Amino acid sequence: MFEKFFPDEYVASTYVIPFEKLYEEGYRGVIFDIDNTLVPHGAPADDRAVKLFQRLSDIGFASCLISNNQEARVKMFNKDIGTHYIYNAHKPSTKNYIRAMEIMGTDRTNTLFVGDQLFTDVWGAKRAGIHNILVKPIHPKEEIQIVLKRRLEKIVLYFYKKRLKNSRN
Repeated sequence: MFEKFFPDEYVASTYVIPFEKLYEEGYRGVIFDIDNTLVPHGAPADDRAVKLFQRLSDIGFASCLISNNQEARVKMFNKDIGTHYIYNAHKPSTKNYIRAMEIMGTDRTNTLFVGDQLFTDVWGAKRAGIHNILVKPIHPKEEIQIVLKRRLEKIVLYFYKKRLKNSRN
């Protein structure tokens, strides 16, 4: 029942993802959510985010931000990053995941998505046919509508972890 929301991978942080290994596996584009994926909600790009995008560029990755936020928020974050971005993306609609791949010159087979929410980020990426990585939220302070979704996410993640544990046995 919850499987359609299960991420392909689940890691502690965007900053522990082995992007070099993923590039070796054939991935060429990375689509990112911003808030609580790269920085706390509403924060500008920090040194860690700037270094990550430089690292991705050095590896050879194309990148694109897709956010449900308005342009002012996304533009402010992207000021020191300088990558492609799509604002007001209406995730989990697949339209802007596809648009991001077009912008990057990638396709479903060589693109991955990184985000912190199951019902918008991961579900949209899954529906678009993109390999997805769920990360734990960076900061607990969130808007009320996200707090409510997090309660539902805990239920889905319980069954996700249970399935992982059973598949290992």
